[in-house]
Amino acid sequence: MTSLWVARTPLTEPTDRPLSQLDVVGRAVAWPLALALVLHRIFVLALNGSVTDDFTTVWSAVRRSLDGVPVYNEVYHHVDPHYLYNPGATLLLSPLGWLSEHDAARTAFIIANALAIIAALGLLTRMFGQPLRGVVWPASIALAFLTEAVRNTLIFSNINGLLLLALVGYLALLLRGRSWAAGLVIGLAILIKPQFAPLLFLPAVKLDWRAVVGGLAVPVGFNLLAWPLVPGADDYLTRLVPYLSEVRDYANSSLAGAAVYFGMPPILENALWLLFAALVGIGVIVLLRWRYTDPLLWATTTTGLLMTGVFFLSSLGQMYYSMMLFPLLFTVLQRTSVLHAWPAWVAAFLFLTPDSFHSWREVDLTRWLDFFHPTLGWALLIVVITTRALVWWRAESVDFSHDRLQADQRRRMAPAPQP
Repeated sequence: MTSLWVARTPLTEPTDRPLSQLDVVGRAVAWPLALALVLHRIFVLALNGSVTDDFTTVWSAVRRSLDGVPVYNEVYHHVDPHYLYNPGATLLLSPLGWLSEHDAARTAFIIANALAIIAALGLLTRMFGQPLRGVVWPASIALAFLTEAVRNTLIFSNINGLLLLALVGYLALLLRGRSWAAGLVIGLAILIKPQFAPLLFLPAVKLDWRAVVGGLAVPVGFNLLAWPLVPGADDYLTRLVPYLSEVRDYANSSLAGAAVYFGMPPILENALWLLFAALVGIGVIVLLRWRYTDPLLWATTTTGLLMTGVFFLSSLGQMYYSMMLFPLLFTVLQRTSVLHAWPAWVAAFLFLTPDSFHSWREVDLTRWLDFFHPTLGWALLIVVITTRALVWWRAESVDFSHDRLQADQRRRMAPAPQP
């Protein structure tokens, strides 16, 4: 495995950058902005809330579980947010139900997710060789809290901030060779949201069975333990899973959601799905060349491609899922990155911007863009990542051919050995 389909040299060079004058000035600017944005998002936007309230949905469900009331007893043909977690996740989240005061519990949950996002950005800063006392960490906090992903995670009071920390922790542990711990962390993320399951590809392709076993054992073990403990657990299979198999036409930025919304012919939807699935597959395979020579770039870029594929190709993709692409965005700090191509930033704008495209003129294009600009962003990012990976591979092949040609010429020009 260490010699099959492996690049000859890394694309980047790992460095621990010392502080510079830019850091001194930059952090003086970035920290006040970061703190102001964090406080505003938590204590103004998030505490004010919105019609969408994911925390109350979860809190009510775990309270029902603790009270012995069937958990999956909702009316699923209504548009209201529904409790969608499996019995194992319900067991894991049950401590939330111990907090009987709803407003205090929601506030604590919002703050916990905000702190998790900040911690994840700090960990990413160190992973990419940047000092925490520099400008990168506060600047990344300020930029992150400007995005729709962070804003709506806090406003809707959902768990994505903690899941981002789990994702970054998984990558850090995996790159440090702490396989069992990495498997435990990603297993907890998979338990909450199975969309993280494709990330088991990272250890699997390097034959790291410990991380794979840990990542599978946690959700399986929790569900086996929870099934006799969670009231009405069987309803998860009989009532909720059929609902989850349906593609909804609201708050759904996936390709399937767009197909339902526009009434797309099945043949066109299937053709687009196969095209982008092929692009994801090609990109993942080509990126494998750098799994040993450039593990940080490989792991973060492959993670970004896999997660974008999940958002775009699955039955449900919501814009604030894009927070899980933050590790990919940090690769801009490296010598080589897919983020060094300008179309990648067009894509990032489309799936991160909180701006609305709706126009009072009622133009169809602006209304469609308001709903599906993250869809376009994810699709463009898939194309950019795969294209850049192919360009890197081609450039490496040309360099290798040139080096080999020069070596052959030197051998032909070398004087014949004396008898």
